[in-house]
Amino acid sequence: MTRTAAKTRSGLYRSRRGIICGVCRGIAEYLDFSVFWTRVIAVVLLLITGFWPVVGIYVLAALVMKPKPAVPLQNEAEEEFYNSYVSSRHTALHRLQRTFDRLDQRIQRLEGMVTTRDYDWERRFRE
Repeated sequence: MTRTAAKTRSGLYRSRRGIICGVCRGIAEYLDFSVFWTRVIAVVLLLITGFWPVVGIYVLAALVMKPKPAVPLQNEAEEEFYNSYVSSRHTALHRLQRTFDRLDQRIQRLEGMVTTRDYDWERRFRE
């Protein structure tokens, strides 16, 4: 996968290795720019515009940007699940519960089929 495709696929996330909430590092990684210069620009904007506007925007960005996944996402299904988990943990956990319930039902049907008397007789006739 090319670097451009990886960048567009990964999206804009807060970095887990950032100093303060990972916003500057996340923006720098997304734009493929130096983290140092991103931080310098943020500090210069802080000094030029005053303290509160930049701090407010920074805090807002920290709240809006999703944290970068701990494990790299391999496909769109993983990315969809991660995005649903980050936006609503309750929905993601409910989705996992439904998946495991369906799997449990399938296993119970399989166990029921294997443990019936008909299955035992068919096995004996084949032997």
